Amino acid sequence: MRTPAPRPDLDLSGARWQSGSQGRGDVEIAFVEGWIAMRNAGTPDVPAVIFAPGEWNAFVHGARDGRFDLT
Repeated sequence: MRTPAPRPDLDLSGARWQSGSQGRGDVEIAFVEGWIAMRNAGTPDVPAVIFAPGEWNAFVHGARDGRFDLT
């Protein structure tokens, strides 16, 4: 098992947040300094989850494949 990349201390104050679900959900994402930040739009003061590019790729593909379907 690989060790995850250390998380940088990113300044997200100027991040350009965009809806991760075409406006239908509470998830927002921002691409900052080569990293991907994800947050809940309803609670923007809660710290964002930070993904390395490879982690984000695996997450997106897993979601598309239905690996996180909780229904």
